[in-house]
Amino acid sequence: MVGQLNAVEIRSLTVRYGDLVAVDGLDLVAEPGQVVGLLGPNGAGKTSTVEVAEGYRKPAGGSVRVLGYDPWSERRELTPLMGVMLQGGGVYPGMGPAEALRLFAGYYRNPEDPRRLLELVGLERAARTPWRRLSGGERQRLSLALALVGRPRVAFLDEPTSGVDPEGRQVIREVIAGLRLAGVCVLLTTHELEEVERLADVLYVIDRGHLVAAGTLDELAAQAGRPVLRWETSPDVDTSSLEAQLGAAVREEGPGQYVADIAGSPSVVGALAAWLDERGLPLDGLRAGRAPLEEVYLRLTRDEREGDGGSATGGPGSEAGAAHSEAGAARKEAGAARKAGGGGAGIAAGTGGERTGGGRLP
Repeated sequence: MVGQLNAVEIRSLTVRYGDLVAVDGLDLVAEPGQVVGLLGPNGAGKTSTVEVAEGYRKPAGGSVRVLGYDPWSERRELTPLMGVMLQGGGVYPGMGPAEALRLFAGYYRNPEDPRRLLELVGLERAARTPWRRLSGGERQRLSLALALVGRPRVAFLDEPTSGVDPEGRQVIREVIAGLRLAGVCVLLTTHELEEVERLADVLYVIDRGHLVAAGTLDELAAQAGRPVLRWETSPDVDTSSLEAQLGAAVREEGPGQYVADIAGSPSVVGALAAWLDERGLPLDGLRAGRAPLEEVYLRLTRDEREGDGGSATGGPGSEAGAAHSEAGAARKEAGAARKAGGGGAGIAAGTGGERTGGGRLP
């Protein structure tokens, strides 16, 4: 079934809760070995979209295929090939990571070795610590390991680095990099834009149920506006004079921190340096290129809301009332996997950075 098909293919997806349209005509395509970031404010339709792709919710319209399967009507066939990381974890409070991984491994025909997964996510020392005593970051690492125990070909990761310390974030980044190398498609939903900027190959921004923008970070930055030039100097300079020098709008974002909406060509940088030199002002932290993801994201969602006059087909909280119970979803996931069995790709070694704990899967 999988062959060279898109790992996830969503066309004209519509999701309704009664008269409320939470997702309206959404298109999304993700390829094997690709990390796709799904971004949007609360109530944008992210959870509804992912629930349909996971097979937990039946769409009101459109076409959804994951590894060539219909997630709703062919969920039994798809479940063994799919990994789902839930924010709640779905683990009994008294169960430790080692026991939980052994339990979940029993639901699959060809699971990853639980001991290797513990090593991969750096939980060897906490292997027997009950779930209720794990830190928030340790719970996130275990949730990630549970999503990978069945060797998935597609992994849905929900806020994987939320509440995780820097060491844990590095571990999770390397795991995701390893999944990419192994040809696993990762669909990442998060509000942590710095992590998306580091990890995602392609970004989809949705707001109020509509697709706002899609593409690489550079493509989204070009869509959101012109490149920017950033630098630091003394605070409260005469920005109107500097604007005339550069031929572009200049703003002071913080004391002594300036941004100009212009590409940092050699001539522009030279003009800036000359203007500062004439006034005896320093030039520090010069950075030219695209705007950071946070700025791009805010521009895109702001333009969407201003463009529709504030109307919406969905709104804050529109998904919450109809969302599934995470613990119940985990039980259904496990039960379906137990019946279906199967297995997918293994996890390759991560790239970049040093391991902060544990080894790597082959």
